[in-house]
Amino acid sequence: MADSAETRKLVYLVTGGCGFLGEHVVRMLLQREPRLYELRVFDLHLGPWLEELKTGPVQVTAIQGDVTQAHEVAAAVAGAHVVIHTAGLVDVFGRASPETIYEVNVQGTKNVIEACVQTGTRFLVYTSSMEVVGPNIKGHPFYRGNEDTPYEAIHRHPYPCSKAQAERLVLEANGRKVHGGLSLVTCALRPTGIYGEGHQIMRDFYHQGLRLGGRLFRAIPASVEHSRVYVGNVAWMHVLVAQELEQRAALMGGQVYFCYDESPYKSYEDFNMEFLGPCGLRLVDTRLLVPYWLLMLLATLNALLQWLLRPLLLYAPLLNPYTLAVANTTFTVSTNKAQRHFGYKPLFSWEDSRTRTIRWV
Repeated sequence: MADSAETRKLVYLVTGGCGFLGEHVVRMLLQREPRLYELRVFDLHLGPWLEELKTGPVQVTAIQGDVTQAHEVAAAVAGAHVVIHTAGLVDVFGRASPETIYEVNVQGTKNVIEACVQTGTRFLVYTSSMEVVGPNIKGHPFYRGNEDTPYEAIHRHPYPCSKAQAERLVLEANGRKVHGGLSLVTCALRPTGIYGEGHQIMRDFYHQGLRLGGRLFRAIPASVEHSRVYVGNVAWMHVLVAQELEQRAALMGGQVYFCYDESPYKSYEDFNMEFLGPCGLRLVDTRLLVPYWLLMLLATLNALLQWLLRPLLLYAPLLNPYTLAVANTTFTVSTNKAQRHFGYKPLFSWEDSRTRTIRWV
């Protein structure tokens, strides 16, 4: 498509546009959406990197705002053609209270939906999570499953509970009449474990390894596999869905899609070593030294300490009962639904994704 003023007519809003995934979505839109006239980046904390984007042909509008404030969301949504709602509080370590997680992830999503309805914005793409499905509290494996695989999705932790509620709200909103009389078209994307440039947990593991003399200790059997997906491919899927949602509304509206690419199935630790190993860390096998019951005891003690210390200070260790259960339960996805419904193919190969992540680390 020709790069001219006539072709640039769409206004996109990305909530959480300065977060880990949100920044990649913003940059991907600027690279891959030729119809873009204005790109609104809505976030509680605006990144300084936004300034460098304001010199191009697309009008980039930075909006400092809070998704829990309905009036701020409505003002940002007004006049937008498409909303990509990535804003959310991703917390499995207990840094935030359950009430705060609910307020951001559930009430914030309600505010986005209602803003679309009130202002006439018709297309909403929601960033959900694989944790809407699992791993569940019973530790049931999900082996090479897809969007239709039966699975008992039972959660107690505030984060997966909040994402499940928010996803349900988005899907149920599909078909609602918006201002002007047309229908709202929504869909939800469920990334598996995202990695890549800017991934805070990868950064945490790297610094932890440095503190331990360049070593990380294996706590989970290598046979426990997980699906991982590169952040650039997750961003690309968001952009592609946004581009195709109008033309394929009957097919895609109200649907969920796992985000996937060519990243190999491995345990969390072995997968992370694909990037941390070339950066000088090594994985020490301690399975004979640290049995699972001892890890569970340590995780439970961490949770107890967190509860006791919460009035005084923030104690949020990487190991807690929920993170141990997730890491110790196989959860792998094998699907081509996104390819069938809107022609998705990964933009970045595994080799390219790996090289980019190593370079960043």
